[in-house]
Amino acid sequence: MDFKDYYKILGVEPTADDKAIKAAYRKLARKYHPDVSKERDAEDKFKEANEAYEVLGDAQKRAEFDEIRKYGGQHGRPFQAPPGWENRGGAGAGGFEGGDFSDFFSSIFGARGGSPFGGGGGGRQQQRSAGRRGQDVELELAVFLEETLSKESKQISFQVPQTNAMGQRTGFTTKTLNVKIPAGVTDGERIRLKGQGAPGSGGGANGDLFLTIRMAPHPLFDVEGHDLIITVPLAPWEAALGTKVAVPTLTGRINLTIRPDSQSGQRLRVPGMGLANKNGERGNLYAQLKVVMPPASDEAARELWSKLSEKAAFDPRTQWSK
Repeated sequence: MDFKDYYKILGVEPTADDKAIKAAYRKLARKYHPDVSKERDAEDKFKEANEAYEVLGDAQKRAEFDEIRKYGGQHGRPFQAPPGWENRGGAGAGGFEGGDFSDFFSSIFGARGGSPFGGGGGGRQQQRSAGRRGQDVELELAVFLEETLSKESKQISFQVPQTNAMGQRTGFTTKTLNVKIPAGVTDGERIRLKGQGAPGSGGGANGDLFLTIRMAPHPLFDVEGHDLIITVPLAPWEAALGTKVAVPTLTGRINLTIRPDSQSGQRLRVPGMGLANKNGERGNLYAQLKVVMPPASDEAARELWSKLSEKAAFDPRTQWSK
């Protein structure tokens, strides 16, 4: 029987922590999932990754596996069971069929009364008989900026895998939830909804739903942290003489005063009109001024511009000569 190095299967070091192991498993599971992967051996690699995580994701199983590794199988030699331990095939104690996991897995964690390294097995036997936990579901959720400030829930629908009592997939079902977008959520943030994933088998717990937030681009606003930036176009005379502009925000319009002799590129700060942080406090809105010329001018308008040029006697490039 060949030794299976579960660390190599997941592509992690034996010193990897639980977070790194989980991340590596999720990456492989997404890559080789039979429903999405086109690779010929995707199903085998998917099962192999599941088996590796079944061991390394459980503290007790991982401790036993680490002890097994000391017997040299990981160095390419045939697997030698620890002294006094009888290799066994067949179904595991958790109700898994032999086809779900390899003979190597069954030889260590198969139907037996206790650990080969000491300790009673009765507690583990009862723990495993509780059934198999349901699969986690990953979903990307597009969120509009306005929704981060809303007190209303957002309805989402997603596909959940269904399994029979033996843990074998039987199909998918559509699940619908009303989700409240947390205050201060940011692009790429991952939210866990416990127990909203696939149902467990044999009385096992449900999996979890993980939502990865993707902030939808806004046609008017750019985002800098919890601040918003909006470009405010001004005619040349508005910048020169000053004016009032009705500026859009996420919750309505505000009247913004533009002072005389304002400059293109200047930013005006409007406090408390940005996005909310985790404490519910809102960032700022920055109105960035942009002087825009009319698309065309007639002879009379050009004559006025000429008179203005003579009157102002202004050279915007004087700094070049310094």
